[in-house]
Amino acid sequence: MQNKWYSFFKAIFGPPLRVYNRPTIEGAEHVPEEGPVILVSNHQAVMDSFYLPLMMPRQIQFPAKKEYFTTPGLKGRVQKFFFTSVGQIPMDRTSKDAGQALLDAASGVLDNGDVFGIYPEGTRSPDGRIYKGRTGVARVAMATGAPVVLTAMIGTRDANPIGTSIPRPAKVRIKISEPIDPHEWARENGYDPESREVIRPFTDYVMHELSGLSGYPYVDAYASEVKKTLEETGEYPEGTEPGGALER
Repeated sequence: MQNKWYSFFKAIFGPPLRVYNRPTIEGAEHVPEEGPVILVSNHQAVMDSFYLPLMMPRQIQFPAKKEYFTTPGLKGRVQKFFFTSVGQIPMDRTSKDAGQALLDAASGVLDNGDVFGIYPEGTRSPDGRIYKGRTGVARVAMATGAPVVLTAMIGTRDANPIGTSIPRPAKVRIKISEPIDPHEWARENGYDPESREVIRPFTDYVMHELSGLSGYPYVDAYASEVKKTLEETGEYPEGTEPGGALER
């Protein structure tokens, strides 16, 4: 169910974004019309969290870093109002209990029969490629058994490059996969859905599927670690250097 502010957001921001970036969505019929769903997306740009809710008929609740809710000043109050209004869930990513907090938040959304969205890369891709996923997505999927629907955000990095706040007139596309039953996947691949052993393989499977769905190459390294090295040295860590133009 959409709250009134979520509908207000779509009504206000929807028309200009539809004209400016001409977003399209392929496979929206794969998202169940009701019931719990885990929507798993690659993360290209801040504006992913605008385009995806805009194009999806159901409200999506994403975990969001707590700084979005605690920044002081006018900007902070506006930011808090926006993220609260659209149902985002504040999370302290540095807490030692962050993993359990994510699971608790996701379970609350899914128990209500709603859509929980997650960016398993944990941060925006530094160069548009698909990076290694954090295992929270698998923990939520195996704990709840909710269907997992993959979402490929394509072109949002061109529309909203890192460091920019005003979108550019680039075409945005969204591709949606058929639902994945996480427990069925685990059993078919020789894992007990309740075991710890299934967590990393399922996460890796999801990320490789996202790579195929989006057409962006996969990098077997965490985006946050690559970003840190780039900031410190200006160079990619060994073995993660881009191999050329990104595939579309």
